[in-house]
Amino acid sequence: MTAQDNPARTPATGAGIGPFAEDDPRRPDEASLRPEMRITITEKAAKTGKELLAKRGTPESVVRLGIKGGGCSGLAYVIEFEDRPPRKTDLVFERDGFRVVVDPKSLVYLNGTELDYVKTLMKTGFQLNNPNEKKACGCGESFSV
Repeated sequence: MTAQDNPARTPATGAGIGPFAEDDPRRPDEASLRPEMRITITEKAAKTGKELLAKRGTPESVVRLGIKGGGCSGLAYVIEFEDRPPRKTDLVFERDGFRVVVDPKSLVYLNGTELDYVKTLMKTGFQLNNPNEKKACGCGESFSV
C-alpha cells in the first residue's frame, strides 16, 4: 500500500496542514500554524519602564530592543529609549501602556524573549531572557545563537 492508496497518509495541499480536505472543519488555518513572532514584557518591566520614561519627561516614548554584531559572543543586545515614532517596519509590543519596538531583523534573534526588570546587589536594569541564546558572555550583554 502506498501513500496515494491511503488518504490518511496523503498530505493535503499546503505545507504542514495534515490529511484534512479543504472543506474539513478540523483543518487548521495556515496562519495559525506559523509561530507568532513576539516579545513578552513582565509586569515589573512595564511598570518600571513607564516610570523611567515619565522621569525623563517623555512618557509617550518607547524602548527599542535590537541586536548588533559585536561583543565577546558575536551578537550584542541593544536597549535604548527612542523618542521618535516607530518605523513602518517595526513591530510594537505593549503591556499596560509601556511600548517596546523591535525591527524585523532583530526579532529573528529575539523572538520569544521576555523583557524583565531586575534589581539585585549585582545588577539593576532591564534583563532579556532570550530562549534562542546558545552561549552568553559573563556580562550578559552579548550572546550567540
